[in-house]
Amino acid sequence: MLILLPPSEGKADAGTGRRLDLTRLSLPELTPARQEVLAALMALSAGDEEAALAALGLSAGQRGELARNARLDRAATAPAGQVYTGVLYEALDLASLPAPAQRAARRQVLISSGLWGVVRLTDRIPPYRCPIGGKLPGIGALSAYWRRTLAPAMEAAAGDGPVLDLRSGAYAATWTPRGAAAARTVTVRVLHERETDGRVTRTVVSHFNKATKGRLVRDLLVAGARPRSAAGLVTALRDLKYTVEEQSVPAGRPRQLDVVVTEL
Repeated sequence: MLILLPPSEGKADAGTGRRLDLTRLSLPELTPARQEVLAALMALSAGDEEAALAALGLSAGQRGELARNARLDRAATAPAGQVYTGVLYEALDLASLPAPAQRAARRQVLISSGLWGVVRLTDRIPPYRCPIGGKLPGIGALSAYWRRTLAPAMEAAAGDGPVLDLRSGAYAATWTPRGAAAARTVTVRVLHERETDGRVTRTVVSHFNKATKGRLVRDLLVAGARPRSAAGLVTALRDLKYTVEEQSVPAGRPRQLDVVVTEL
């Protein structure tokens, strides 16, 4: 099973180990693309501040991120699983996973990134700021760039097993499974169900959607789930007591699940 996660806006303040070495990252076929994006991001961040902030969609209060970006090739690194610190990763709580679950996470989890394309939890990267909605000189829109680049590497990483795609927004658009891969892929939407004045309503969860997804991945890893198909993945989630409802989708599209929660 392959598990696809979004990155987090929140990141560690600094790395703790050796400098970045792109040749050590997983999916080495992406190295040329990573080199190109990294060079463009560093050049942009070292130039005109106002232009860089606009291109990356950052606020004036985030100017310090530009200085960090400008020296990424010299920055200390940490495992990606420690660099990303947002709500999803707090709920996943990698450090507290039992050893077998940690080993499974290292094999199964890929994290989307506007800068790196995708990375594994153990890949050593420096903290950075490069939203997928950004536009870089010579690169253009990052979402379109990675959409042109990622497919072969992602298809190889997915292999013949099921894919649990928990990415969101433009990150999900960087690789859309097609054909047989789509039939093996499951996407998840989180709905909050509650009763108000005797009427049951469901709303799409925004912020806490990430926490639910983090807990969901943690539960699968701790349980040692090894589904062989998308249907098996759905069964594994139900066995873990998640309320799961499958939605109708057009042929050739990934399966879409609603995970219904009553507590956030």
